[in-house]
Amino acid sequence: MRTQRQVVDYSLQKRAVLRELLAGRVGTYDVCDASPYLKNAARFHGEPTDRRCPICRSENLTLVHYIYGDELKQSAGQARTLTELPVLAMTLREFQVFVVEVCLGCDWNHLVEQYLLGRDGLTGDIDGTGEQDAAVAEGAGRRRREAQR
Repeated sequence: MRTQRQVVDYSLQKRAVLRELLAGRVGTYDVCDASPYLKNAARFHGEPTDRRCPICRSENLTLVHYIYGDELKQSAGQARTLTELPVLAMTLREFQVFVVEVCLGCDWNHLVEQYLLGRDGLTGDIDGTGEQDAAVAEGAGRRRREAQR
């Protein structure tokens, strides 16, 4: 995705949790605790993967994308499909996406990554005024050409 930025990958944390589980310092019930809401979001809005669950090894993992942002208002915290994200990225200035992997068989779940999406990532400016400056410059150039005629 073109506007994806400030990516945080949680794979090291996931490996640490799995290492604690294999060492016996953490129980299976501590890591396999997906809520019914998360499981429903995985069923209806999730993206199936070809990766097996690291706990039960019988089911494939499903990725769920949750969105948060000031412009979303009541929609903040909802799960969205991967195909909806580019449309939202072109219509909203900035929102945060949290990707959670879920196993529907054993209830394993873990935050995989988080990142920002939105129109602010299209320009190189921090304050997002690049498009406005370009439009003003284009308008000034057009007026100059008309004055020369």
